[in-house]
Amino acid sequence: MDANQHEMYEYARKRIKQKKGLYFHFVLFFLGSIFIFIINKWLKVEESINWYIWVITIWLFFFILHFIKVFITDSFMNKNWEREQINRLMTMQEKKMEQLTNEVENKKPI
Repeated sequence: MDANQHEMYEYARKRIKQKKGLYFHFVLFFLGSIFIFIINKWLKVEESINWYIWVITIWLFFFILHFIKVFITDSFMNKNWEREQINRLMTMQEKKMEQLTNEVENKKPI
């Protein structure tokens, strides 16, 4: 790989990492919102504060988060998905570079 291809590869890897991070934060926010709603509405925590309710709820939150990560996220965001994304992003970058090169050559005075 030459330096240009390596730079495109690193950029594609960075974008994939951002996509995974965004998805993880979305799932974390969504599950957190659901658990806060459950604690406030159904468990009536404000009326009776029992430590075991908090421990079980926190454990259940992390269990469901782990379950989603292992069985849902990793099933479609695996290494094959990463490779496909890298190839797709690299081809998009190559097309954009060709387009910009053609524009520069067309605008360049003879």
